[in-house]
Amino acid sequence: MIGSGLSRTASSSRRLPTFWQRSVLRTVAPAFSTASPPLDPICEWAASNVRYGPGATREVGMDLALQFRCRKVVIFTDPKVQTLDGMNVVLESLERQNIDAIVYNQVRVEPNDVSFRHAIDFLSRTDYDAVVAFGGGSVMDTAKAANLYASHDGYEDFYDYVNAPIGKGLPIPAGIQLKPLIAIPTTAGTGSETTGVAIFDDTASRSKTGLASRSLKPTLGIVDPVHTRTLPPKVATYAGLDVLCHAMESYTALPYNQRPAPASPLQRPAYQGSNPVSDVWSLFALETCVEFLPKVLADTNDDEARGKLLLASTAAGIGFGNAGVHLCHGMSYPIASQVRGYVGYDHVDHALVPHGLSVIVNAPAVFEWTASADPDRHAKLARILASHRLGEDHATSVGLADEIRLFCERIHVPLGLRQFGYTAEDIPSLVQGTLPQHRVTKIAPKPVDRDVLTNLFMRALDDTH
Repeated sequence: MIGSGLSRTASSSRRLPTFWQRSVLRTVAPAFSTASPPLDPICEWAASNVRYGPGATREVGMDLALQFRCRKVVIFTDPKVQTLDGMNVVLESLERQNIDAIVYNQVRVEPNDVSFRHAIDFLSRTDYDAVVAFGGGSVMDTAKAANLYASHDGYEDFYDYVNAPIGKGLPIPAGIQLKPLIAIPTTAGTGSETTGVAIFDDTASRSKTGLASRSLKPTLGIVDPVHTRTLPPKVATYAGLDVLCHAMESYTALPYNQRPAPASPLQRPAYQGSNPVSDVWSLFALETCVEFLPKVLADTNDDEARGKLLLASTAAGIGFGNAGVHLCHGMSYPIASQVRGYVGYDHVDHALVPHGLSVIVNAPAVFEWTASADPDRHAKLARILASHRLGEDHATSVGLADEIRLFCERIHVPLGLRQFGYTAEDIPSLVQGTLPQHRVTKIAPKPVDRDVLTNLFMRALDDTH
C-alpha cells in the first residue's frame, strides 16, 4: 500500500482522524538543510505474511508442497539449533509431504561476509525449490542473503547489493524471482521473519552492514512459541532487549516526510522513518515487551509470557521493517564487529557481543540526546517503560533514558562499554565504524556527525544504572 503525505489546509472539507493528525502532521526540526533535495511526501508499507500460534511449525510441509509445489528444500540452521526438538518437527513435516530436505548447518552466530559467501556458494551449487530458515536472526539473515545471490547470476560482485558506502547499494533488479523462503524464528528478538534486511560483519572495514530490500522479506514467517521454551536465559534477555530498542528507535526515527525524496519508487529505502502504520506496531511491541520480558526471565515455563514476547518481536519487526532503526543500532555495529576478547554466549567459539546487548548499552545516551527532537514521543515511551514499576495509571517524572536504566537494572543487565574491554582510546575507531551506517544514521531524528558520535560513545562508555 502506498499512501501520499497528508497536509492540513484551511480549505480542506474532510477532517483527518485524530490519530493521523498526531502521527503524520507532527513537526520536528528538519534533519536536512534547505539545500537538500525535495522531501518525500510518500511512505510505503510492505506487508509481512505471518502465521502465529503454538504448533504452527507442523504446517510448513503443507505450505511448501501445496502452495509452492516444492520437492527439494534447503533448511538453514546453526549447529546448536539443529539439536533442538523443533528441528525434528520441521523435518517430519517435510517428510509427510514427500519433500527432500538438505540441511545447511554452518550458519555463524553473528555472521560475517565470509560466512555469507560460504552459504551463497553452497546454495548456488544446490538444486532447490525453496528455503526454510530455522533459527535466530543470524540464520534468517544468512538464508535471505544466500537465496538472493543463488537465485540469479546477474551481479558482478558480492558488494553490488550491500548498503552504501561499504557496498555499492544497487537496487535489486525487479525482475529477479527469488525462491520461496519460510522463516521460523527460535528466538524472540530480531523480527527478521518480517523484514527485508540481512545484517553481517564486514571483516575488511571492521563494521556491520547488510542488504536491505523489500524483495528479501520472507515469503512467510511461522511464529511458533513452542521453539522459545529452550532459550537460555542470556539469549532470552538480550533478544528481548533488541525488541525494546527496535520499538523505541522506529517510533522516534525521523518522520518519513522529512526524508529526501528518491529519484524513483524503486529507490525508496526500506527504512523510511517513523510513520503512522509503523507507530501502531512499535507501540504494541514496546508495551508487550515491557510487560512480558520480566515474566519470561522470572519463569521460563510461563508459556503465555513466552508467546507474548515472541509476538512482540514480530510486531516490532513489522514496525521497524518499514520505519527503520537509528543510532542505538548504528552504534552497536562497530561495538560488535570490533570486540577483541569478550564472549557473550557459552556456546560460541569466537569473540562476540550479543546483538541485543550491544544495542541496549547505547540506548540511554542516545535517547538523552534525541529527546529534544520530539519530547512528546520520548515522554510517551518513558511512560510505557515506567508502567512496569508504577502501574499504567501513573505518570513518570523520569526521562526515557533513566527509565531504560531502571528497566535494565530490574532484569540485571549491566550497562557501559568497558565490560566489553573498550576504553576511551577505542572511541575514534568506534565512531569511524558508525559513520558509514547511512541506512540508519540518516533517519536519526537529529543530524549526526563525528562529534555527536564521539560524545555519545563517551557517555555510553561509563554508563551505569
